Amino acid sequence: MTLSSHAIAGHPDFIPALRVYASKLRGQFDQSPRLSRMLASHQRWLLSQAAFALQLEYDPAQPGSGLTTTNLREIITSNNAASRNTVLNFLDQLLSYKFVRIAGDPNRRPKRYEATELPTKAMFQWLMTNFELLDRLDGGDRATTLADQPGLFRQIQPQIARRACLEPKWLEPPPRVALFLWTEAGGLVMDELVRRAMELSPDADGYNIGRIDARVMAEHFMISRTHLQRLFRRAVESGCLFWPDGDRNHCILRRDFLDEYCGWQAIKFSIVDFAFERICGPVPMDRADPRLGAVGGH
Repeated sequence: MTLSSHAIAGHPDFIPALRVYASKLRGQFDQSPRLSRMLASHQRWLLSQAAFALQLEYDPAQPGSGLTTTNLREIITSNNAASRNTVLNFLDQLLSYKFVRIAGDPNRRPKRYEATELPTKAMFQWLMTNFELLDRLDGGDRATTLADQPGLFRQIQPQIARRACLEPKWLEPPPRVALFLWTEAGGLVMDELVRRAMELSPDADGYNIGRIDARVMAEHFMISRTHLQRLFRRAVESGCLFWPDGDRNHCILRRDFLDEYCGWQAIKFSIVDFAFERICGPVPMDRADPRLGAVGGH
């Protein structure tokens, strides 16, 4: 049975696994910063997942199938994840950066798009990284299965995208998580905070993530320093971060906020697990491990 979001979030190894996951995403950003930067908000994540699923679902025997503006708009606007104009601008940007190309006759309507090599590799690696985290929790072999049978990617990714775009709790992050994830490049910033969350503060109220240098971080992630400073100010006001005794060298990521973020991320990982199991069958492992708690559902 699929791991539930509650079982994932409550697993004692989830936060350490999430740190590793965030570090790997940081590595992927360094490999293709423009692509990662463009998709580093929850809205762009939903758009990219839905777009990729549509292009993988293309069937020559079904006229109008595949990644078209109309098909992407139907998925995204039906759940109010983005407006029609946002969908149009998103596809225009992908095309201008050569992350997608027009498939077939460019004069034919509706235009159909397909991903180029770089985003295809990035999406495959993203799925592999998600499987690796789940395998760390339950000893499964999802990542090995995908490595041995890479063609499974074409079946699994659309399952993830379709389910993610229908899950209300994933579509709408908790307010403090949304503070980061609904903002420009907020996903990159959140991953950086999680990556640093290794040492509990003496009072166990949060994790010491060291000094936050907004200038350096803004330059690395190619975002406005003013935007980043405003984001951190709002995060402090919302109780996500604080500096004990005004010590700017030791920023604390509040424990309850990280727990909140973990609970939301666990919804996504449960969806990923569901998609794997639907295509590949149950993961061969001992689900009687008491650390996993209940299984099934979201």
